[in-house]
Amino acid sequence: MSTSSSGESDQQIATRVATEAGVMLVALREDLDARGTHYWDMKDEGDVAGHRFIIDALRQARPDDVILSEEGNDDRRRLSAERVWIVDPIDGTSEFAEPPRWDWAVHIALWERGELTAGAVAMPSLGRTFAVDPPEVLPPYEREQPILVTSRNRNTYAAVAVARSLDCLVGRLGSAGAKTMAVVMGEADVYVHDGGMYQWDTAAPAAVAAAAGLHVSRIDGSPLVYNRPDLWLPDFLVCRREIADATLSALTGG
Repeated sequence: MSTSSSGESDQQIATRVATEAGVMLVALREDLDARGTHYWDMKDEGDVAGHRFIIDALRQARPDDVILSEEGNDDRRRLSAERVWIVDPIDGTSEFAEPPRWDWAVHIALWERGELTAGAVAMPSLGRTFAVDPPEVLPPYEREQPILVTSRNRNTYAAVAVARSLDCLVGRLGSAGAKTMAVVMGEADVYVHDGGMYQWDTAAPAAVAAAAGLHVSRIDGSPLVYNRPDLWLPDFLVCRREIADATLSALTGG
């Protein structure tokens, strides 16, 4: 793992930058809301400010690394690079632009030679940042009826299949990061999505969830692969290991 001139590790950088970006975005959101900023303008201003803050911070800390951000151009140098930061400045811009909603996040992950080696998901409205190291400690799994968390505005086929098969209670949240961290915090037990998303939507949440000991995969059980030429990821699953076999069976018809 690399260290910066200040002695920071990759993980320390990910955690610090995600946290500081979140603090900045909370202040920006409060200011925009106080000024009566329109929903669409709040989304745009948040995205731009978050992107600039994170890019500047990562370039200062790791000037030789490539950065893949939702709000930036796809730097194709990443395909031959050994280190690529995968960033979503605001995961859940709709929720960001609907104060006081809390279910939005800041994602920062480091892909290194085929693996996610560092990652942080900041939940700024909660004042929390979840990291790969130190890993989050999962609460005991004691529920008789699993809780599935899904999108605010649609039910995907995979979510319906799992909910029916496992007789799940269902909750709804905004961003992919918020839904994944709900499983990490023990407020939900499974999050599955098959409507498609992008690499930056799940890279940091996947890294944090896997480090905590959750099952993380595609819905067919195959590994998630990042820094591929195509930025699109068809599906995503994170759940408690205690129900992973049953969840995958529901998804694959096994």
